[in-house]
Amino acid sequence: MSDSPSPAKKVLLASPRGYCAGVDRAVVTVEKALDLYGPPVYVRKEIVHNKHVVATLQERGAIFVEETDEVPEGSVVVFSAHGVAPSVHEEAAARSLRAIDATCPLVSKVHAEAKRFAHEGYQILLIGHEGHEEVVGTMGEAPEAITLVDGPGHADEIEVGPDAKVVWLSQTTLSVDETIETVDRLRARLPLLVDPPSDDICYATQNRQLAVKEIAPRCDVLVVVGSGNSSNSVRLVEVALDAGAAAAYRVDAAAELQDAWFADAATVGVTSGASVPEVLVDGVLAWLAERGWGDVEQVHSAEERLVFALPPELRRDLKTAERA
Repeated sequence: MSDSPSPAKKVLLASPRGYCAGVDRAVVTVEKALDLYGPPVYVRKEIVHNKHVVATLQERGAIFVEETDEVPEGSVVVFSAHGVAPSVHEEAAARSLRAIDATCPLVSKVHAEAKRFAHEGYQILLIGHEGHEEVVGTMGEAPEAITLVDGPGHADEIEVGPDAKVVWLSQTTLSVDETIETVDRLRARLPLLVDPPSDDICYATQNRQLAVKEIAPRCDVLVVVGSGNSSNSVRLVEVALDAGAAAAYRVDAAAELQDAWFADAATVGVTSGASVPEVLVDGVLAWLAERGWGDVEQVHSAEERLVFALPPELRRDLKTAERA
């Protein structure tokens, strides 16, 4: 009696995946700055949280620094997509730096909300991960008015005065479900908690999580392409497991994949974080194809057409160069 045939190998490729509008804008900003001003162009922090992107820009002449005081006076500096506190802009001006702000407009929206609510006398509960660059930048807008809430467990420890006006905001790259849980736990203790005027978690983060939720229940293994310091990539692994994937792994690139992960797998899911170029996904698909997973079904769950204009400082200089 012969054994039953093995299930056919298949890849479910999540869509949308990879670059969001804010990441694309930030990376193109550095590329255009290198073209216009010539290297070196300094970048404060990683422009986006992806090792491959950073290395590629370094090869072109970008120099990544941790703090503004590492940039020589009078040089060009680009602020990363994650946003910076007002004090960083002040430091750049004091050093006569030509600053180009590549902060994602959706992060800038949260900064504006923080300033407005602080001005109106609210205590702001910022849901996010301690130490993340986006959180540091947002808290810098009104440090005296903002309290960080690092997940559902921390929500029970927050102390608020009985007469305080309270509003919540969030980091843009969080897990949607975990953020909802955190807000629910805050509201159980603070029934008058005010919601932000619109959802702070960015459209791309939500769409990539929804795409993973759609394919995860069908996957024996789900691979997330993205760097370890990318909050939205790390969240995708958690979302995949919560949504029913038998196993999920995050890798920077195909070189980190391990055959043992796929020993008993038939259906493999693939997606990528919002700061990941498609070439890295192509590498993972090629690795899988060499091992029998050449049948790829792209699963579409949302359409994305949003495009952000380049930072105004850069647009102005590009126009001046065109006229010259």
